[in-house]
Amino acid sequence: MNPSTSIVATKATAEALNRDCFCRTLNTERLREQLESDPSLNGMLASILQTRPNLFSSTVVFISNQMQRQISATVAAIERVTNLPGYQAQALSRADTVAQLDRGPLGVCMGYDFHISTHGPQLIEINTNAGGLLLNVALARAQEACCNEMDWAFPSTARRDTLKQTIFDMFANEWQLQRGAAPWRSVVIVDDAPFEQYLAPEFELFRQLFGQHGVQASVADSTELVWQSGKLLHQGEPVDMVYNRLTDFYLLEPHHLALRQALEANAVVVTPHPHNHALLADKRNLIALSQSELLLAWGAAAADRQLLSKNVPTTRLVTDERAAELWADRRHLFFKPVAGFGAKAAYRGDKLTKRVWSEILESDFVAQALVPPSGRMIEVDGTQTDLKFDIRAYTYGGQVQLLAARMYAGQTTNFRTQGGGFAPVIVVPDQVTI
Repeated sequence: MNPSTSIVATKATAEALNRDCFCRTLNTERLREQLESDPSLNGMLASILQTRPNLFSSTVVFISNQMQRQISATVAAIERVTNLPGYQAQALSRADTVAQLDRGPLGVCMGYDFHISTHGPQLIEINTNAGGLLLNVALARAQEACCNEMDWAFPSTARRDTLKQTIFDMFANEWQLQRGAAPWRSVVIVDDAPFEQYLAPEFELFRQLFGQHGVQASVADSTELVWQSGKLLHQGEPVDMVYNRLTDFYLLEPHHLALRQALEANAVVVTPHPHNHALLADKRNLIALSQSELLLAWGAAAADRQLLSKNVPTTRLVTDERAAELWADRRHLFFKPVAGFGAKAAYRGDKLTKRVWSEILESDFVAQALVPPSGRMIEVDGTQTDLKFDIRAYTYGGQVQLLAARMYAGQTTNFRTQGGGFAPVIVVPDQVTI
């Protein structure tokens, strides 16, 4: 703990701690134990640290108890709104036909990303198949207090000890929602070139988790799936469930045809599902979620409308008709592709060039009111460095399972910043003195 007089022997706030606490709380040996608990995973941590040196930060991010409550309330309100018939009709009207199929599953590993502001949490985007959940579970379990004054921030690990079971139960519930009491025997974790993905180590953690509960699990490239005789096969064996990490959200690419055919035939449980993406993660949904009058017309409750008006920044569709208006106001806007992910092709308006602007106008983009991210001061090689952070709420069925931060420098999260990466979120109680 940096002995700054601004936080010593006074009531701590999240803002003060993010500014003045330079603690390194990550116990690397404990993290190794979490990531390599299965003998088959020996060497995983060494590989991660060598090839992904900025995946994990060595410190934590603080938010207030009130901010945590508002994040949870916003997530719940959004999922209530997305169940309204009027909302669903407009969201599905622009989606591919495969998204019209509702097989029952709610979608595992949802990610709601927020910036923290003086007005409360501001929703930046919603993601299906949000990566990092199990990695952040391991990271949270590898933290330790750096000094006596911070003991309050690291309570018993009872909740962390049960979270892996909660995650498995989430997948089991997806199976039951579509298949009822039928036996669940296998799951395949699917992505394009999965072992080349930045979060590939997490695929192995999921495979291990399923195996510990008696479900046969494997990691597969999408091209390894075969649709044959009414069954989805992987290496000649029938597949019961696909944990879908693909970013071709409607399975339109030719090498995803087998999975799409199986989904259309109701021959496999797919989660998250194209239906989940259409209702939640398409960036155009942010337009509706930020329009209180539209939500009123669909029958949204007053409390939900009030909450979303406060915590979802105004978002507009980029069109030729609005081009002059949006360009003039660009310094106050952030531009995102409607089907984007991972901050790809997303631009701060004040950084736009005319060339990029012309490309935006030729594509499908939304313009969201710019909400600058909060800052976190850390020490990197003995030098105080101010990084940005966002908060990701990992959720299922409208309930927050875990909060994690992503620290970075630059326009968007990138996992390339020294000292940055995933960081646990510590919620500061309403009354705490350090």
